[in-house]
This record gives sequence, structure tokens and C-alpha cells, in this order.
Amino acid sequence: MESSPFIQYAVVLLLAAVIAVPLAKRTRLGAVLGYLAAGALIGPSLLNLIGNAEEIAHISELGIILMLFVIGLELSPQRLWVMRRQVFGFGSVQVVLSALVIGSICLAFGLHWKVALVIGLGLALSSTAIGLQILAERKELQSPHGRLGFAILLFQDVAAIPILALVPLLAVSQGADNSLPTWAIVLRVVATIAIVIVGGRLLLRPLFRIAARTQLPEVFTACTLLVVLGTAWFAQLGGISMSLGAFLAGVLLADSEYRHEIEARIDPFKGLLLGLFFMSVGMTADIHLAIREPLLIVTILAGLIAIKGLILFGVGRLAGEANDSSLKLAAVLAQGGEFAFVVFTLAVQNQLLDTHLRNVLIVAITLSMAVTPLLVIGFARLKPKQTAAKPVYDQIDEDELPRVIIAGFGRFGQIIARVLRANQISFTAIESSIEQVEFSRRFGNKIYYGDPSRSDLLRSANVGKAEVFIVTTDDPETNIRTVRLVRQLYPELKVFARARNRQHAFRLMDLGAKVVRETFHSSLAMTQHVLEQLGLDAALAARRVDTFREFDEKLLLEQHLFYDDEAAIIQNARDAQQDLNRLFEADMARDRRSGKEAES
Repeated sequence: MESSPFIQYAVVLLLAAVIAVPLAKRTRLGAVLGYLAAGALIGPSLLNLIGNAEEIAHISELGIILMLFVIGLELSPQRLWVMRRQVFGFGSVQVVLSALVIGSICLAFGLHWKVALVIGLGLALSSTAIGLQILAERKELQSPHGRLGFAILLFQDVAAIPILALVPLLAVSQGADNSLPTWAIVLRVVATIAIVIVGGRLLLRPLFRIAARTQLPEVFTACTLLVVLGTAWFAQLGGISMSLGAFLAGVLLADSEYRHEIEARIDPFKGLLLGLFFMSVGMTADIHLAIREPLLIVTILAGLIAIKGLILFGVGRLAGEANDSSLKLAAVLAQGGEFAFVVFTLAVQNQLLDTHLRNVLIVAITLSMAVTPLLVIGFARLKPKQTAAKPVYDQIDEDELPRVIIAGFGRFGQIIARVLRANQISFTAIESSIEQVEFSRRFGNKIYYGDPSRSDLLRSANVGKAEVFIVTTDDPETNIRTVRLVRQLYPELKVFARARNRQHAFRLMDLGAKVVRETFHSSLAMTQHVLEQLGLDAALAARRVDTFREFDEKLLLEQHLFYDDEAAIIQNARDAQQDLNRLFEADMARDRRSGKEAES
């Protein structure tokens, strides 16, 4: 029996990724370079293990669609408005200047203006994956050049969308669509975008509400993929890129209560298909170019880093950064980016670039990514070690990085949230009941629909950057599962958990959570009122209740040491009851003596 080519290709692709990507990450070159290297290794240039690389490239384009959807999902208008000066000011200066300079050089070498424009815009973009990874590994995201670099990368992500939409339009006059006049094509594009926006506003939330009410994860995942791929397909019918359609769908859902859950559900598909895209780029790249035309590759590589490095240094100085900080910014962002692969691949499909020029550019960009960690390390070694400056946080940290995460927004979680809000402490709530989410959002609560026991959801909610994580879900097993996951992923994070009973509390204490029993304190409050109603003085009733609370909390700690031994627990409970009786008898005897002394 002959094996299926599809299975063979899948095994080869997965094996190459599993080997190459961890090696690349271990050497701090990043996952993108790992995927590119894996693709180059199994592609026609080297081992030639894949026979139909173009078909794989078509499938892998879904990764780009999902990536653009997630980018739209993360572009909160509030976030952009807070950082508007850095994002749209300095970010636009970097992209426009880089595109103009690189495009002008291309024109000087005799390239057509459309080709020069596409190359200039493509090379103006930097690698978000590599830039943010390096800044995070060096703990420089909150440094001056780190914040400015993040803002520039954010603008580049936004700018990539019109760039991708521009490429097919540039190809119109070159035969991409001669059946309609230019004005009709533009009108069709505008109408398509309008239909996507209006239709998304009216249909997306009700659709996700129906999916969420089923309480079936696979239905919600299917709904998410339907929205992304359906919008992309409709956009393509309207004459615009599928990526732009997916991006618009993401933007429409950016402020919805489903945002984090959608991102968590789609992330595995996005990561896998995006990795497949980069592998397909590596497979189609002509590695032998670096051997046949080394001077051309090195010239493009050196020119790209020099031009973007100088412009980035100037942007840093324009932003008021010191020379040292501006040089670090240039070292981190001077490389080409993964979006350039998408732009140039799209340009080849629309017959704006020839395959040879695309391969030359891809090899140069890949090498620029590879040398970026070396540039950053080399620059760091040239500078004397300095004491790390205390991070200067701007307003976005308060809005986007809440100090408290509340998992579960029922009666228990709502009371906590009200007190936090009254004290102006930022929080984000995650709730698995869609009805509760919709009800709570009417009162202005920042709450998202999702399962807090999912690791991908916790990461997308920036749990690792919070100060306190509070678990208030009423289901004990979900409660324990969430605490266990949070403690595994973020061992330094302070975790408070709601416990239904003593056994539940013991299991939570095993995980290192600070436990609050859900009915314990309310029962004691009612007990105090009952004692007062039965004739005890208010102060005396409060003292009796406090005595019991202290005794029982101490007992809880003692029983935690052997709670899995039922016989020991039973014996300890009997002994504790006797101790408590003696404690109250002594307390009442003391009160009687005090009363007699008062009478005499």
C-alpha cells in the first residue's frame, strides 16, 4: 500500500519544525528564523523532501489571514489613542522616511516606480516577532527605547494592512483586472469594506452570543474560524486582499467581551499555519543565491541595516532619547520583517515582482533577522554595564495591564470588583457565563467572556503582569484547576481563592493559594446578630465571634497537615470541639466574675 503524499508532507514539515525551531530559540534567533531554516532545509535548494511547495504555500496563507485577524483584535482604539503621539507620530516618520529612501535608491537603479514603491514599503517594516522577543528577553520593554520601539512596531502592524491592500491595486493596470474601469474597481473595494464594517457591527456579537450559550468549546472555535475565513473570502470577492478582510473582522471585535476567548481559541491555528507560511517561504527561497551572488546579497543586507539604522537613530533623537537609547533602538529594529515576506509574495502573485528579485530580497531579509541578536549583543558589550533604571510607566500600563485579575464574576467577584473600583484599582474580570458577562457589562465593568483555566487565555489577558490573581468561580474543580495552572505558569503571582468548604480549602492551600471560605465570614456575621438579638451585649457578642474565628482559623491550619487521613480528621475535630467548649466556658466564667465584681 502506498503512503499518502499528504501524510508524508505533514510528517516532514512537523519533524523539520520540531527540530529547527527549538534550536533557533535556544540560540536566541527566534522562532521565525527557525521556521525559515526548516523550510530551506527540506526545500528544493537543499534536501528537496517536499514535492509540491506551491500547494503548501497556498494552505499556509491561512496563517497570514489569522495573524492579521489577531492584530486587528489587539488594536484597541483606546490603546492607540493613549499612545497616539509615539505610534502615529514617530512610527509614521520611520515608515515614510525608510520607504522613501529605499524606494528612491531602487528608482536610481532603474526599477519601475511600482516595484520601487513595493520594495520600499516592504523593507521599511521591521520584525515584530524578533524585536519584541529581544526587548522582552533583555527586560527592556519598559525602557525608553523599548517603549518607543513598541510604538513603532505597533504603527508598522497598522501600516501593513493598507500596504497589503495597495499591492493588488498597483497591479490593476498591469492586467490583474481589465474587465472593469478603475473607478468601478475602487467603488467595489469601498463598498466591500463598508459591507464588512456594517455587517460586522450588526451580526458578529449576536453570532458569538449564540455560540457562547451552547457552552461547547468546539462550537465557539468553529464560529471564530467561520467569521475569520468567511470575512476573508467575502473581501476577496470584493477585490481586496483576504488579509484586509480578516483584519477588519478583528478590529470590529477588539472591544467586545469575547476578545480574549476568541484570541485563545484561534491562537493554536494561527501559530501552526503561520509557521507553515514561513516554512513555505524558506522552501521557495533560492539558498544558492547567497553562493552565486554573495556581493549582491551582502550589499542589500548592509544597505538595509545602514539606512534603517540611521533613520531609527534619528527618530530616537527626535523623540528626545539619548544617543545611547537611540542606538539601541536602531540595533533592535534595523532588520527586515516577516510582513515583507507577505508583501513580496503577494507582489509576485500579482506580477509586480519577478521571482528572482523576490528570492534575493527574502535571503537578505532573513540574514538581517539572523544578525539582529548579534548587533544587539555586540552593542551591549561595547557599553559599560550600568544600573538598570527604574521603569517609567505611562498611562497605557494602567489601562491595558490591570493590577488585579478576577476569575469569576458572580456574587463573590462582583463585591471585590466594586471595592477595587471605589479605590481606583484597575482590574480585569474573566467569566465563563455569557449571560453574566452581558449583564455585568451594562454597568461598565471591564469583563471578558472566557475560560480562566486555559493557559492561552491567561497569556492573552497579561496575567503574568498583574499583581494579584483572584479566583472566585463557584465550581470547586474549575477553581482548583485555575489555581493550579496560575501557580504553574506564574509562581511569583499572589493568588487568592474562594473555597466552598474545608476540603476544598485544603486542596487550594496545597497549591499555595491564600484561601477565603465563601460562607465562613458571612455565617459569623449572622451569628453575631443572633447573639445580640438573644440579649448579649454587642461588644460581648463580637468578642465571642472573634474567639471562634481565631480558633477555627488556627484549627484549619492544623488540619491541613493531615487532611487526607479521615480517622485523624475525625479525632481532631472531636478534640477541637472539646477545646472550644472549654474555651467558651472559661470565657463565660470570666464574664460572670467580672459581673459580680461590678455589682459589688
